[in-house]
Amino acid sequence: MYVVSINADKCEGCGDCIDACPAGILGMIDGKAQVTGAETDCMGCETCVVTCPNEACSLQEL
Repeated sequence: MYVVSINADKCEGCGDCIDACPAGILGMIDGKAQVTGAETDCMGCETCVVTCPNEACSLQEL
C-alpha cells in the first residue's frame, strides 16, 4: 500500500499532480493540491512526484 502526501508549504497550486494522477485521488482545496480521495486508492506510480515542479508531492510505501 502507498500513501501520497502533499507539502502545502511547497505547493503553488498549479494542478499538474491532479491532472496527472491516474487514480484521481488528488484535488484542489483553497488553491492547494490535497488528497481528496481514498488514500488506499493510491497506485504508487509516482506520477505526482515526477510531475510536481516544486517537489511538494511525496510517496511512502507502507
